[in-house]
Amino acid sequence: MKQPVRGAHGKPATKTKHKSREELNQAARDRKRDKKHRGNASGSRDNLESTTAKSGQGSKAKDPRIGSKKPIPLIADGATFSSPVKKVRLSPEEELAQLENSERLDMLLDRIEKGETLSAEEQTWPDETLNRIDELMEQLGINMMDDEAEDEQAGEDMYRLLKGN
Repeated sequence: MKQPVRGAHGKPATKTKHKSREELNQAARDRKRDKKHRGNASGSRDNLESTTAKSGQGSKAKDPRIGSKKPIPLIADGATFSSPVKKVRLSPEEELAQLENSERLDMLLDRIEKGETLSAEEQTWPDETLNRIDELMEQLGINMMDDEAEDEQAGEDMYRLLKGN
């Protein structure tokens, strides 16, 4: 004669009823439905009116954002600028006069005439400045070549007059 199988601690084992597949599926659907409706409603962090109405405090709404609410100055040392610094726009005549009277340009041109070699940076600055002077002279209608050509032509005309007489 066989004796019944005993479980742990000497108690007789009871048979548990296994759930059918349909019952397991239904239980899983119920767990999923319950899990799906957890948490706050969407947008509840930004919608402060509804949370204060629910909580009943009404006196002061708490800011839901984390961290310090102390305002931080965007400009260091309290310096305030009403507008960005605008570059003063000079008229072509003023700019031309300023460039022609430049001490740096005169100094570098003197060094070039003496035959000194300049660094690449020192060489590019007078080149750019002279190009800008040429552009300004074209804008203003000043042409140095015409003046020189007229002087030469006037000299040739005087020479012909003198030679012809």
